[in-house]
Amino acid sequence: MHPVETMRDRLIVGLDVPTLKEAEQTVRELEGSVSFYKIGYQLAFAGGLDFARELASGGTKVFLDMKLLDIDNTVAKGVENIARMGVSMLTLHAYPKAMQAAVEAAKGSDLCLLAVTVLTSMDEQDMIDAGYEHDPHTLVLRRAEQALHAGMGGIVCSAEEAEAVRRIVGPDMAVVTPGIRPSGSDHGDQKRVVTPAQAIRNGSSHLVVGRPIVKAPDRRAAAEAILAEMCSA
Repeated sequence: MHPVETMRDRLIVGLDVPTLKEAEQTVRELEGSVSFYKIGYQLAFAGGLDFARELASGGTKVFLDMKLLDIDNTVAKGVENIARMGVSMLTLHAYPKAMQAAVEAAKGSDLCLLAVTVLTSMDEQDMIDAGYEHDPHTLVLRRAEQALHAGMGGIVCSAEEAEAVRRIVGPDMAVVTPGIRPSGSDHGDQKRVVTPAQAIRNGSSHLVVGRPIVKAPDRRAAAEAILAEMCSA
């Protein structure tokens, strides 16, 4: 059993909502239960970047899920400005040159750079359709090794792969797992999913949970139930 206080730092709620008003309402409802939020494309383009700064300045942890990928200089300049925002985590796609540029740009800051390996919405057929030679599991492990060598702060992968990734990256890097669904819930568009307890047992350091909390009739109760599942691991 894990203490709930420890697990609160490891649960990241995805603010996958269309408006700033709904994001603010969600944070208010979850105050005291949740201390870490993910802001992705949907909210970022509706005032979410300023909201990220506001949350971070108030001591709330923010995971900025931008999945950056561009030429080295563009990635570096973006990372430099994001580091100044005070957010805790930032994602970029696990391409070696992009990772190396980002790591150099983030030096001296507290920003944890996360390498996105393979999206949890993709299965083997999706990989073939996208032109990849590897199955998802093989590519995840290859990219985890490249992220480790680049000096990244952590990995984003399915919790199904967390155990294998943890063996590659060791105990210190973050292993952040989306695609988490509480026992008995709908999988939505995710194809590689596990329960909160299984993710913790597999070696995940942080769990990203969006719809099961944000779309719940009682968001606080949903978050507390997931925390309880995490603690039971």
